[in-house]
Amino acid sequence: MRRLNKDVAEEESNIDITPMLDVVFIMLIFFIVTATFIKESGIDVNRPDAATAVKKSKANILIAINEKNEIWIDRRQIDIRSVRPNIERLHAENPQGSVVIQADKKSYTETLIKVMDASRSAGVYNIAIAAQEP
Repeated sequence: MRRLNKDVAEEESNIDITPMLDVVFIMLIFFIVTATFIKESGIDVNRPDAATAVKKSKANILIAINEKNEIWIDRRQIDIRSVRPNIERLHAENPQGSVVIQADKKSYTETLIKVMDASRSAGVYNIAIAAQEP
């Protein structure tokens, strides 16, 4: 009889962690799906100051123009001719998003205008130019 009670006690002392692992896995999936990911253009840009700068919350297409007039999208340097196809692709992924152009202080206005024209020809009319708050 003692042996039977000892086996039962050992069996009851084991904790089954399978349900806990299931809950942790489901929570992990939930947080991954609901997390908001920050998109970056790929380079640091010295933006000009603007007294009327307003923060934009739903910007999903970030384009950076550095002081050498190089255009960067998704951490890749691209040619001016491929700006439109890249914007079309990114806009198809999220149609509610807007384009934010981060132009360096020393970049040419001509490059900025070409990027804006490419955005409009890609069907995105919600375009903003990033500025630094003073």
